[in-house]
Amino acid sequence: MIKGRWGACGLWGSMLIMGCAGDGTPPAWEGPASEAGSADAADGETSADDTPADSTNASSGASDDTPVDTDGMPEQPLVDVSHDREFRGVWIATVSNINYPSQTGLSADAQRQELDALLDVMGAHNLNAVVFQVRPESDALYASDLEPWSRFLMGTQGVDPGFDPLAYLIEQSHPRGIEVHAWFNPYRAQVSLSSTLVPPHIALASPQYAYEYGNFLWMDPGAEEIQERTIDVILDVVDRYDVDGIHFDDYFYPYPNGEQFPDGATYGAYLEDGGMLAQDDWRRDNVHQLVEVLYESIVGTRDHVRFGISPFGIYRPGMPPGIVGLDQYAEIFADPLVWMDEGWVDYLAPQLYWPSTQTQQAYEPLLEWWSSMTSGGRYIFAGNFLSQIGSSAAWSTEELLTQVELSRVYRDLGSMGNVFFHIEPFVSDTMGVGTALAETFYEGRVLTPPIAALADTEVAPPWVERVGSTITLTPQDDTPLRAWVVYEDVGEGFSLVDVVPADTETLELTPGVWAISAAARSSVESRGVLVEIP
Repeated sequence: MIKGRWGACGLWGSMLIMGCAGDGTPPAWEGPASEAGSADAADGETSADDTPADSTNASSGASDDTPVDTDGMPEQPLVDVSHDREFRGVWIATVSNINYPSQTGLSADAQRQELDALLDVMGAHNLNAVVFQVRPESDALYASDLEPWSRFLMGTQGVDPGFDPLAYLIEQSHPRGIEVHAWFNPYRAQVSLSSTLVPPHIALASPQYAYEYGNFLWMDPGAEEIQERTIDVILDVVDRYDVDGIHFDDYFYPYPNGEQFPDGATYGAYLEDGGMLAQDDWRRDNVHQLVEVLYESIVGTRDHVRFGISPFGIYRPGMPPGIVGLDQYAEIFADPLVWMDEGWVDYLAPQLYWPSTQTQQAYEPLLEWWSSMTSGGRYIFAGNFLSQIGSSAAWSTEELLTQVELSRVYRDLGSMGNVFFHIEPFVSDTMGVGTALAETFYEGRVLTPPIAALADTEVAPPWVERVGSTITLTPQDDTPLRAWVVYEDVGEGFSLVDVVPADTETLELTPGVWAISAAARSSVESRGVLVEIP
């Protein structure tokens, strides 16, 4: 086994890490809604007297008879390795300070400490992805020249909190093996009309496209300049921040409140320019255009950044049979099946916010239906209403365990994980749900599923050198890496032991047969380098 202790990057399973670099109606809730340092190579410059007797490359000693590849490096013995992947995500909502920060006006140090505490909770439960709300109302929880600081940080929009929450979250998440997915609300401009906007807020820059709708202020998805501004904002983050994903929830057009959405002038201009679509089809097409352009632009900027959307949990009533509720296709003008079929998203995370015991919005039939709608090797990550735990008899700890178990039942159809709204029940371990999920399903770390579009790409394995029981790991090329993955030969093949950050330089192993692979930022994994510890 691997010796256990606290390493410089925190506790990683049992491994010593050394030398680390740092009811069918619309919901009333807010919800989705490094290159490693290198060690000296055994290049023959060290004298024989100074070389440990068991200093080897991988499992075999480097000698005059060692096979050499075309780059002049000794070949390493490789084996096929793999493990069951799973997206274990959790939403951290910042709107109205649901999860973070706990209140407005905290000092920068206090806000950092709160992020640290949330990440510690995620690490303790072996969750591997945080979906962090960075744009709740056309504002920013990161440093931006395009949008003002969010009022949910300091109490007033535009006030600098004294640090960059998104940058800090990324800095602290990656060494913990946690992906950071930036969650944007593309068109919501205010969640309360009584709040004060400051430049360069989009509603002040383009007031002709800012509409009051209920208590919201909403930007017009049919206005070209609004689409372009939204795209610019998101690509600015993709370009400047080392995020692992971009995430949308279900808010494109607002949920209906009985009033007509006031975009008649924009639609009229479309018709005057020769447009032929009916208004509802035009609205759906406006959403399609945003999703398509964003996907292509994200891939063109950083192809390892995953793009996903969390639609309302019912596509249309009667799909599957017996399901009733809001018709998102007709009422909020979202057609997520088009996004999936056209390959404009890497995953969908439908908000399946009903218990499995309910019939008209039955969890399992909906999950099976959504999973069967995947295509091109892409995925479904079920959205689970964790924050309902304890709200009624139906929302028990056993119910949440059942929902996660069902998500694994439909793995062959494309169900490859879960996203929980929201993190608080993990923090407080409400009704023991966090402990139960960790002990039942999340006992060890795993990689997220590979990005489907990159699944066939080849990743170079690490260059592995052994001195005694110490393993030194070095990347073989400049492919951005996420992690090293460690397997042990348990007699019936190689079994996953741990996933450690890619800036880990050395591992201390105990006697046995091991294999170590490299995982790219796309979560595509190399073959494993065979390592024998006598």
